[in-house]
Amino acid sequence: MVVDPNWWPHRYDPARGHVHFIRASRDDHREAVFLTDEYLKDAANPRATGLGVAAQAGDSAPLHFIFHSAYCCSTLLARAFDLPGVSMGLKEPQILNDLSGWRMRGAKPQELASVMSGVLSVLARPFADGEAVVVKPSNLVNGLAGLMLYVKPDSNAVFLYAPLRDFLGSIARKGMFGRLWVRELMVKQMREGLIDLGFQGEDYLQLTDLQAAAVGWLAQHAMFAQIVQKFGPSRIRTLDSTKLMGAPGEMMAALLRHFGLSMADDELEALVDGPVFRQHSKNDQAFDADARDAARREGERLYADEIDKVHAWAEAVAKNAGVPLALHAPLI
Repeated sequence: MVVDPNWWPHRYDPARGHVHFIRASRDDHREAVFLTDEYLKDAANPRATGLGVAAQAGDSAPLHFIFHSAYCCSTLLARAFDLPGVSMGLKEPQILNDLSGWRMRGAKPQELASVMSGVLSVLARPFADGEAVVVKPSNLVNGLAGLMLYVKPDSNAVFLYAPLRDFLGSIARKGMFGRLWVRELMVKQMREGLIDLGFQGEDYLQLTDLQAAAVGWLAQHAMFAQIVQKFGPSRIRTLDSTKLMGAPGEMMAALLRHFGLSMADDELEALVDGPVFRQHSKNDQAFDADARDAARREGERLYADEIDKVHAWAEAVAKNAGVPLALHAPLI
């Protein structure tokens, strides 16, 4: 089981030190929006084994990361790395969410680092010989990004983000659930100690929903600016989602180089012209770069006044806190 990539390491039980495996083929990975209970059909039928045993069977493929600030085409990018013979993209594995939750409940740092190393080794089992594994964690796991890079020193990463104005528009268009999500994110970031923007505790209760969205976005930018400085541009690069969608062929070629991968020019052209970049990553409906831009413009039209005011406020907050709105070490 532990050597078969069709047995997927779905959950981690810190009380017993067990990894829970479920059956999930490559086609199951493709069909799942995220690798979570909601989307994996065999999630209720796990088989457990010790992490130490499972980790010994892993670590056989190059492992790289797509970190992101949400609503920035990160799922699309992970799908783009489903390239048989080259790489496999993993979309928000639940097991990494488990480690983030364990950390929040008081996991000891050294023990967490040891378990993270083992879990990442299990995730690094390739679906086919010669393939790399590209993991897109949930942005809720971003507080562990530095640890992942530390315990896997041969791994590289890209931090993908939408420009602040685009992010605010995405949240506004999603209505109540988008606004609730950014508040949940802000609370989690506060508990992790990731927000340092010059406010006091009660100040956050007085923020509007889009201000809370901006706080979460700025906190992630501050953290990744520090990670870029710590690990250097040879290991971590940053990518604006508008540039990804504006020049997908050029950006994918640069990402392949950054991850030490290669594919023929005609195969790359077919990828960029194919369904990954022309369908919505969550529902497979037609949704190319023009459609994304039209949705963005419509959101700005409906919520322009609120977005303008919050964007200006966030710029002032960022300047005061020393947070860059455009990150250093761009991919190109």
